Amino acid sequence: MKEGVLDILIDLFEDFLDADLDSAPDRDSLRRELERAGYPEADVERALCWIEGLAEATGDGAVGGTQRTIRIFSGHEQIRLDTDVRGYLLHLENLGILSAAQRELVIDRLLALEGEDLDIAQLKWVVLMVLFSQPGEEVAYQRMEDLVFDEERGAMH
Repeated sequence: MKEGVLDILIDLFEDFLDADLDSAPDRDSLRRELERAGYPEADVERALCWIEGLAEATGDGAVGGTQRTIRIFSGHEQIRLDTDVRGYLLHLENLGILSAAQRELVIDRLLALEGEDLDIAQLKWVVLMVLFSQPGEEVAYQRMEDLVFDEERGAMH
């Protein structure tokens, strides 16, 4: 049996990278395909809701902007997002990979992964998915992708 919701999202994300986005399957087709792949029905539903939440947030114009802000994490966020995750998230903002609005979208999508233990590797995948979902963020996406894969190659030496 497959693991959690994030694993489903990563599988879908990798499939979308190689697919023609104009021929993306509908929700019911995705559900059937994921359940045939062995993912539990409840996790499939959570993953599809997660994707819909990302699409809604991106469609609301909640992205972009270059205004610098100071982020204070709530108690709940501090519990769910450990110090390393919060620090890396702010590091990505300082590098200019994420705007303040994108940071908030990433936090929202991380917190939507209920019950998942969140670490930096998972944060990186969520950042990639958020940037991929936003038109005009190709440069930021490429910079993030370079960071992810350069760090993975460095860990193998």
